Amino acid sequence: MPKEDPGPSVKDKHLYEKLRDEGSSKEKAARIANAAAASSRSEVGKKGGKAPSYEEWTVPELRRRARELGIEGRSRMAKAELVEALRER
Repeated sequence: MPKEDPGPSVKDKHLYEKLRDEGSSKEKAARIANAAAASSRSEVGKKGGKAPSYEEWTVPELRRRARELGIEGRSRMAKAELVEALRER
């Protein structure tokens, strides 16, 4: 079965097809392929990772994140316990 042409909006068709074969949605594959074409592929993979470690968060920030993840008993936890619980998620 021949591959379907993703259209002119996809800038890196080879990368798009590879991502689709790996199971990515059409939208995600197109977004990644276009980001890779706009810069370099190595640059696309380096995005993210700018959040501080949990040790740098305040206790209210840790409790807020624990609430988002549904961690039980978070209101009685100390900072170290919150960090540990969040890392286990």
